[in-house]
Amino acid sequence: MFPVLAAAAPGAARADGSPANVIVPEQVETKMRDGTILRADVYRPKVDGKRPVLLTRTPYNRRNGAASALRMAARGYVVVVQDVRGRYSSAGEWNPFRFEALDGYDTVEWAAALPYGNGQVGMFGGSYVGATQMLASTAHPPHLAGICPLLTASNYHEGWTYQGGAFAQWFNQSWASGLAEDTLDRRARQPRPWADWNSLLPLSRFAGLEPGPSDGLMPYYRDWLEHPASDDYWRAISVDTHHADITVPALHIGGWYDIFQGGTWRNYVGLRNKSASAAARAGQRLIMGPWGHAGLVPKVGELDFGPAAEFALDDVIVGYYDRLFSGEPNPFAHDKPVKIFVMGTNVWRQEDNWPLARARPTRFFLRSAGKANGLRGDGTLSTAAPVTEPADRFTYDPADPVPTRGGGLCCMNNVQPVGPWDQRATENRPDVLVYTTTPVSRDTEVTGPISVELFVESSAVDTDFTAKLVDVWPNGYAQNLTDGILRMRYRASPEKAELVNPGQTYPITVDLLATSNVFRTGHRIRLEVSSSNHPRFDRNLNTGESAAFSARFVKANNVVWHDRMRPSAVVLPMVDTAAP
Repeated sequence: MFPVLAAAAPGAARADGSPANVIVPEQVETKMRDGTILRADVYRPKVDGKRPVLLTRTPYNRRNGAASALRMAARGYVVVVQDVRGRYSSAGEWNPFRFEALDGYDTVEWAAALPYGNGQVGMFGGSYVGATQMLASTAHPPHLAGICPLLTASNYHEGWTYQGGAFAQWFNQSWASGLAEDTLDRRARQPRPWADWNSLLPLSRFAGLEPGPSDGLMPYYRDWLEHPASDDYWRAISVDTHHADITVPALHIGGWYDIFQGGTWRNYVGLRNKSASAAARAGQRLIMGPWGHAGLVPKVGELDFGPAAEFALDDVIVGYYDRLFSGEPNPFAHDKPVKIFVMGTNVWRQEDNWPLARARPTRFFLRSAGKANGLRGDGTLSTAAPVTEPADRFTYDPADPVPTRGGGLCCMNNVQPVGPWDQRATENRPDVLVYTTTPVSRDTEVTGPISVELFVESSAVDTDFTAKLVDVWPNGYAQNLTDGILRMRYRASPEKAELVNPGQTYPITVDLLATSNVFRTGHRIRLEVSSSNHPRFDRNLNTGESAAFSARFVKANNVVWHDRMRPSAVVLPMVDTAAP
């Protein structure tokens, strides 16, 4: 065990505000196995003896991690914040995910050998920084003792770049654009061939006035477009297929409105069930809050989930590693392994596992007289199965797609709304089928993974089907909870595209990820079904051609069946609110 330092007392700080019991960070260089130099800042407490190391590896500028690093160092840890390969101060070529397993291995082992480290290394951080942890752990660095990934994915094809076969357009374009800024800056700082320009005429040809070609700023973006299926390009960097190879405990932290929501709990489930180490299986923990990707804060989108949703992330990470490294008594010593925030009642609850064993999969069938189009339609949800009912039909026009309004999004959140937003504006469209229950007579909890089983057909050789679960308040406010999409050409497998036969009926399943929500007395449960959610996802052109390289599109007449032989339904994990 090691003594845990108290955080610097009020007033015990330098002029710059940093804790007085932390040694001023120093930049250090680390040589990777191929000779590439990566650079990091090291923060360490003013204390004798060796300490555990907490490592975070980021593409977003190591300087941005200073505040958390100072707080953690003040609590007794050596903290290393490293720029990953090809980013900011680190050398090499930047290519997302490709180098993180081996670079992570080399950095962990280097950190374990620091003269003031005790050989124990834990990692932490979110989003892509979570990916650096997951990928490093697949490489088995001997001194990696634990990881704390938050708001991150379990697969970099499904759930990161694509979802249900659809290209995550808003995220991919905004994320790639943000990454390109440092690449452009690095290019601008390259040595200039001044002597070669001295004799050029006219002087307006001076290359210093030219922005330079866009080639090379984000070549990986084109790679993503050229690999729409889950092929060898993606398998080379997969995490979920390597869950059995990861042998460290982990604290997974995610949000119900996070773009990588499914990846967080799927990493937990995969490591809990498949890790080759019994200690690692037993050491998996999961926290799911009401948050989006912008931060673990109570206000998400249009809703404030109250003071219970406040989350002191640095304290949680330090508490987790205090327990892991020293056995210090704290909540991680006795809590159940799963902690979820139940929306609607806005309370935290501890659970023995995820998904909840006591949740009852319950089918709510889509019902109508064939006119479920929009809020004024006749669509209903019922636990009673249909017998003889006409299908619902709508026209999907790629020139006028259903606009994205909230949900799991990143980035540029000031431009595109994220999280919960009133969905009535989109529900008024004729190309959105709306199915709603009667008001629930008592509080009704839905907690767990959700899927929608549809029987569909189309006039096109390819199209999309989307679905969204909504909590309708007594005043009509329509709070989106979770949603999903399926590109028909990938209905059988994400690995191989197969066009559909126009006019033929197909059974499909749309993955809606998961939620935890209590529909309060008087609220209604709603399901929306359509064929677009743009710009969150790219528009299906309905031609069988990819929007990556084609601009030709046609309208699609799409059909959703719901009768005795084709009982379309949403499957909800119902939880008895009276049960513990």
